[in-house]
Amino acid sequence: MSELTLVTGGTGTLGSLVVARLRAEGVPVRVLSRREHPSGDGVEYVAGDLSTGEGVEAALRGIHTVVHCAGTQSGDEDKARTLVKAAIAADVRHIVNISVVGAERIPVNGVLDKAMFGYFAMKLGTERIIAESGVPWTNLRAAQFHTLVLTVMRAMAKLPVLPLPTGFVMQPVDADDVAARMTELALGEPAGLVEDIAGPTVYGMAELTRGYLARTGKRRPILPIRLPGRAAKAFRAGANTAPEHATGKRSWEEFLTAELA
Repeated sequence: MSELTLVTGGTGTLGSLVVARLRAEGVPVRVLSRREHPSGDGVEYVAGDLSTGEGVEAALRGIHTVVHCAGTQSGDEDKARTLVKAAIAADVRHIVNISVVGAERIPVNGVLDKAMFGYFAMKLGTERIIAESGVPWTNLRAAQFHTLVLTVMRAMAKLPVLPLPTGFVMQPVDADDVAARMTELALGEPAGLVEDIAGPTVYGMAELTRGYLARTGKRRPILPIRLPGRAAKAFRAGANTAPEHATGKRSWEEFLTAELA
């Protein structure tokens, strides 16, 4: 495959890894970024903003495949609408989208659910916008990244007491494992909704927290909290995990050892 590929969010955690892997495969890459970056080594950086639409149409010109890695805590559905509109105009042949495990299983209805778990509903909405666009597509749902879990742990460890949702489980996956799969999908034909990707092990949140504290030598009391709502209930049931798709290779322990070295 030698067609020009656009990576949105190509300077972020996942996107930068996808860019590197596409280049290793000899694929010319264009990166859509809100900030200016120097181009080189087969990577062209173009300034554009999916929130406002500025520069997006120009970024899509001549593109065969879009790998959509851009994502935030809000507004992703509007950004997807902007993206698919430009993709249709540019006759893009394939959009590869990253979503989250449990997007279709976490019920987000009430005010409390939306406040705490609205991200899952937003990701599901983004999936539907891309699937209904008419542009051929592939959608991969990934579990939470190791990097996200570590960020949460570090933030929590700054508190004198750690509030911990009881019964919550996670199956963190390494971002580079996800990047490898996204690259494979980008090099292939549109496949619709593909199998989830998650890390090799399901952990209780208490296990992850105590493991992090032990590794860092921190001592913090833990305050168990039972969160209300249907979304929290789904989390306790493991709706955000995919034990049958534990295809991620790098374990949380391996990641943590490297990060804390």
